[in-house]
Amino acid sequence: MTPRPRRDDSTATTHPAPTARASAGGFATSLSPAARAALTDAGTRQRYPAGTPLFHQGDPSRHVVLIEKGWVKVTSTSRRGWEALLAIRGPGDILGELSAVDGRPRLATVTGLSPVEATVLTAERLHTCLTEWPEIALSLLRHLAASLREADGRRVEYGSSNGDNRLVVLLVELLDKHGVATPEGILLDLPLSQQDLAGAVGTSREVVARTLRVLRDRRIVLTRRLRIVVVEPELLRSLAGSVSMSTQHP
Repeated sequence: MTPRPRRDDSTATTHPAPTARASAGGFATSLSPAARAALTDAGTRQRYPAGTPLFHQGDPSRHVVLIEKGWVKVTSTSRRGWEALLAIRGPGDILGELSAVDGRPRLATVTGLSPVEATVLTAERLHTCLTEWPEIALSLLRHLAASLREADGRRVEYGSSNGDNRLVVLLVELLDKHGVATPEGILLDLPLSQQDLAGAVGTSREVVARTLRVLRDRRIVLTRRLRIVVVEPELLRSLAGSVSMSTQHP
């Protein structure tokens, strides 16, 4: 793990949602330099300020976005207004590939958590790259297969653990992928609100706030607005791996 610095705090409800996973850039990691260059040459370079939506749930657009720098969150909103944080994606990840393949509207909204630099390809140019470069097509298939396995794993995890346990596991994942060493401890370098965290693990903001309060009382974390610092990373890992963190009232 290579740590990296930023923020935590905010609101939600109590409907189930998939646990978000911070991505490791699975799509692009297996591409050769030549294949990656073919993709970027087929698209146009775009920059998005932090907080900018790259596309919205329900949009009819079909382009794909290949992230070069920065991080985004992928969210989906139910008819009742519950927003689930489905994933966190970063450098090397591809976004919007399902709409590019099947031509149907976007399933989720993608919003920059930080400034983002990306290559944007039309569906037609992506199809050309898939036809001319079998390794790009194979990498996309692996990416889609990994997403399906991840979704299946979430269902199992969701049925066998509490929201507070899932939150601790998520904090460890964010620690491993976004941790930055500071004098106070390891800072989680993503500006995720308590509402984002609740949506990521399918629980209420109340459970998130209560669990963070327990972790603060045990001096495992420090929290401020949009900011979490892990003071005792090994103790947090131990909790994620073995100890029940249930804060639910009997």
